[in-house]
Amino acid sequence: MTGAGDPARLTIEQALARLPGPDGKRFALLYTHGSLEVEVYAPPGRDDQTPHARDEIYVVMRGTGTFFIAGTRRRFGPGDFLFAAAGVEHRFEDFTDDFATWVFFYGPEGGEQDQGARAGV
Repeated sequence: MTGAGDPARLTIEQALARLPGPDGKRFALLYTHGSLEVEVYAPPGRDDQTPHARDEIYVVMRGTGTFFIAGTRRRFGPGDFLFAAAGVEHRFEDFTDDFATWVFFYGPEGGEQDQGARAGV
C-alpha cells in the first residue's frame, strides 16, 4: 500500500495480518507517502533492533512492557506514543507476548533538526 491515492484507513487487524513480513521478519512495511513509511512491528520475545537512520514514532497497538531509550526506561501500554530520534539507542524490553506497535519513520537520514521537543505532559 503506497501513496496518496491508496486507502487512508488501515486497521490493526489488517496490519497484523501482514506478519510475519518478507523472509519471516518481525516487521512489515504497510504504507508509504513522501518521506513517511508506516510499518507494523511485533518482535517475538526479544527486541534486538539497533538505532535507525531516521526519526521514528511508535504508537503501541497492544501489549505492555518497558521502552528503553538513551539510557532510560519507561513503562508503556496500548495507545502510548513513543519517540526515538535518529541514531538514538532504543528497544522494547520485558514486553507481553501480544505486544505489537505501529512504527512511523519520517524525515531525512540523520533526523530532523531539534526545534525543542514538547510533550505537553
